[in-house]
Amino acid sequence: MNDRLVLHGIGVSAGTASGPVAVVTPAVGIDEFEPASVDADADGRRVRDALDQVAASLRERAGHANSETSKAVLEATAALATDRGLIKGVDKELKKGTGVTKAIHDAVEVYATKLRGLGGYMAERVTDLYDIRDRATARVRNLPEPGVPDLTEPVVLVAHDLAPAETATLDPEMVRGIVTEAGGATSHTAILAAQLGIPAAVQVKGIAEALASAENVELAIDGGVGEVIVAPTASDVAELKERSRRRAAALAGSSGEGATRDGHKVKLLANIGTADDAAKAATYDLEGSGLFRTEFLFLDRDAAPSIEEQTATYTSVLESFGTRRVVVRTLDAGADKPLSFADLGPEENPALGRRGLRLSQAREDLIDAQLIALAQASAAAPAADLWVMAPMVSTVEETTWFADKARAHGLKRVGVMVETPAAAIRAKQLLSLVDFASIGTNDLSQYTMAADRMEGELAHLLSPWQPAVLSMVRATCRGGEATGKPVGVCGEAGGDPLMALVLVGLGVTSLSMAPGKVNAVRAALRLHDLDTCRQMANYAEDAQTATDARNAVLNMADPVLRDLL
Repeated sequence: MNDRLVLHGIGVSAGTASGPVAVVTPAVGIDEFEPASVDADADGRRVRDALDQVAASLRERAGHANSETSKAVLEATAALATDRGLIKGVDKELKKGTGVTKAIHDAVEVYATKLRGLGGYMAERVTDLYDIRDRATARVRNLPEPGVPDLTEPVVLVAHDLAPAETATLDPEMVRGIVTEAGGATSHTAILAAQLGIPAAVQVKGIAEALASAENVELAIDGGVGEVIVAPTASDVAELKERSRRRAAALAGSSGEGATRDGHKVKLLANIGTADDAAKAATYDLEGSGLFRTEFLFLDRDAAPSIEEQTATYTSVLESFGTRRVVVRTLDAGADKPLSFADLGPEENPALGRRGLRLSQAREDLIDAQLIALAQASAAAPAADLWVMAPMVSTVEETTWFADKARAHGLKRVGVMVETPAAAIRAKQLLSLVDFASIGTNDLSQYTMAADRMEGELAHLLSPWQPAVLSMVRATCRGGEATGKPVGVCGEAGGDPLMALVLVGLGVTSLSMAPGKVNAVRAALRLHDLDTCRQMANYAEDAQTATDARNAVLNMADPVLRDLL
């Protein structure tokens, strides 16, 4: 009997693969037969011991992580395992007589609800928190921890969701692809999979049911379009291999500056988060970094990093790229990424609260120290092309405040992030005050569509193909054209070869993405002239739906482009 089944999700890491299935060991869950707690102190010690063991295990993994980004994710998760607020929550449940494993689950759920309410980066950490819950529960019950099984052959990994702690330590030689039922396009797991070059699809509904009654089944995956084939035929596997071959052929000549077929220049840049990321990205054939996220220096610390520490990090990043452009985003923290040393108090709706530049205005000491460090790094690397931009800017007043402050510290290239509809609509006014703008498509989609980017069920609303989001991009680019200022994109949309054509057609002058995506985007641009890109942009923005927009552009594209997706 042929059990072949085609499922569709969201492609988050391009590439094709096939192989036998390896299912991530599921969580053991609450012990339904456990007694009530009659000694809260003793049970509390058991839980703390389990959490300490989980933290130690995660730190050990961090020591073997394959990048600084992966290491940072693992260390942050380890710190979350021993968070005092979580432990207090468990103690509170135990004192009510709740059984040990249920106390862990209930306390974590209270904490998770708070993190979801914060939105942004903290909402992304709910997956980490559940991973800690499941590992601690397994240790308390003396059962195997959930996670990736020992692999003896290359596989396609399947999970309900995959914690960043698991993704960060995967071996691309042994994991050919990743398929999850949950997750989002901009989650840590999706980003890490792309960095590792592992084809991945998330939100693949029905994969668990499809595998439940099957044994020794194989999967085939196309991580570009999110297609997953259960029990693929020989022709399916052959088609995927042929698609990979065609993709390699299409990429073979991709090198040098980014430009359309008729020579219209588009800078192709890398998104980075650490000095180690910079060193690795600088080895790629690209034109610099369009987004250096500096918050990794600040998060999960009891005190802000010193000016000296920041200067050393920024100097290292600038030196890695030599004379190539480096766009630094100042601290993007606050309500949705709270800092223990910069707590501005509770807010009714933190996701719309004092984050990014708003935090900097409340804590000028933090932004001043960062700007001093950036100026010192620029002086230490005089050949560097340093650009500095502020996140979460909405008004002319905010733009003026940041521009004046940055220039007072001697920084020459000053810009703003466009992440809100307010900034997009008023781009001409904002850009008249600064040197450039960079569109963060992830947040711009979230705020335009009023849809939480961490809510998997709303993923369709968060597509950059939404015509309303494209209209926001066009409005920003019109502001750039009116003022003669460049407008880049540093959100995940910039790494999609098909979307890149639309963005260029709308007027975007640079695209920043995961380094591994640059070749495909460069090849896509060289297949099309600027007029075609503009036509694509018009069709996409005028479309009725996001699906219609993408289909219209795909139909206009050179057929070779399909092999790059």
